[in-house]
Amino acid sequence: MRYYVTTPVYYVNDVPHIGHAYSSLIADIIARSLRMAGHEVLFTTGTDEHGQKVQNTARKLNISEKNFVDRISLRFRELCEVMQYQFSDFIRTTEARHKEAVKNVWNKLWQNELIYLGEYSGWYSERDECFYAETELQDDKAPTGAPVTWVKEASYFFRLSQLSEKLRKFYKENESFIRPRNRFNEALSFLEMGINDLSISRTKVEWGIAVPNDPSHTIYVWLDALTNYITSLGYPDISPDSKYSEFWENGHVIHIVGKDILRFHGIYWPAFLMGVGLKVPDIILAHGWWTNNGQKISKSLGNTIDPFELVSEFGVDSVRYFLIREVTIGNDGSFSKALLKDRINSELANNIGNLLQRTLTLVVKQCGSRVPEVPKLSNRLLELSYSLASDYKANMLKLSLNDSLEKIIHLATQANEYISQSEPWKLKNEPEKLHEILYTMLEALRIIGIALQPFIPGSAKAMLDSLAVPEEERAMENMTAASAIKFGTLIEKPSPVFKKHE
Repeated sequence: MRYYVTTPVYYVNDVPHIGHAYSSLIADIIARSLRMAGHEVLFTTGTDEHGQKVQNTARKLNISEKNFVDRISLRFRELCEVMQYQFSDFIRTTEARHKEAVKNVWNKLWQNELIYLGEYSGWYSERDECFYAETELQDDKAPTGAPVTWVKEASYFFRLSQLSEKLRKFYKENESFIRPRNRFNEALSFLEMGINDLSISRTKVEWGIAVPNDPSHTIYVWLDALTNYITSLGYPDISPDSKYSEFWENGHVIHIVGKDILRFHGIYWPAFLMGVGLKVPDIILAHGWWTNNGQKISKSLGNTIDPFELVSEFGVDSVRYFLIREVTIGNDGSFSKALLKDRINSELANNIGNLLQRTLTLVVKQCGSRVPEVPKLSNRLLELSYSLASDYKANMLKLSLNDSLEKIIHLATQANEYISQSEPWKLKNEPEKLHEILYTMLEALRIIGIALQPFIPGSAKAMLDSLAVPEEERAMENMTAASAIKFGTLIEKPSPVFKKHE
């Protein structure tokens, strides 16, 4: 099976923050887990670089728009490296390949009589790059809290209303399209309220892709930005052997988005694709927002969280683990360094780290640094370890990342209880019993190490290296007794894998 996993293209009005890191982390974990399951995966991310906000910010700084977006886009690419995302493509909406794709989409919509010229008058948020109806305003602001201004200008419109029934039918037939379920209901509710035609061009924004045959207009930033997903696959090349055909039409498409951009991905994007005659994505996974100690993050409050600084202070795997473990995908999460330290210390350093250190030290001291040979054995912890494989695979394929981690930590907790109750350090004169306990522990740790790879790749690799697990035996299919650690395998003196944060 081929999978195509995407993040949003991030808007370059400012440098990356923790929310950007979180979106991409979810996508990276999904992509890594699918590869580990033996699937062919493309994972794309990038930057959205056109629009009024970029134009105004660059001019305030007295630099060219191109210079400004180059600088900010580079920081997003650097974030990918720092957070160790294994992406296949980093796309920028200012690239020539993207402009070609966007113009192709526009022309097809025009040919299908889904675009017409009219006049737009209504409320517009520069921050959100979004038009809002009067009924959507809250205290004279956008639903997101962004300020709005009254705009009146000539505009090309997309006949969104014409596709409303088709969208409703799609939602009715694809109830797992948007996850979690409450986000699906939210998008469906917006659809059921009735949707109007959508303004898809601006005359007062020069920094954008010109409308074909009418350069006095530039294409609305969201039609531009959303098209990136097919640009990255080589669109408009849709030949049978193209990446587009392999990964979009005949693959499984998963978009990771924040809840604030769900409408664009859940309503507008499917409508654009339907209008062009292309497949709608299979899954949109919408996550929540991060707050700083319970307070909404904003530049004006000066409480933004810099992911570069976090990685520098705590290490990449600590940051990765905390972000994905602390909050269930779909819910909002509160960030604090105290919470991060507590989570890492209790679950990684004290639980898994100590378990690994104690087990390997006993193997080195009591078994001459060799994996002990044991007769065919069966016990509750081994059964629990091997049962993790099927649960883990099912949860990862369902995108239930939090459930997968919960199962891993549960196994580690059970393993710690097992070693505490068994007290192998007292069994020097009972080698058979000692060897059975240690072998059981080694197998539990091997399963844990394999399962942790998508989440904390560096630390998981260090774990598996310390257990002498061959590189070619670290896939999901190896989380079984058939790939058990071989008797006599040399185990080196262990070094701590997880650092405790004071």
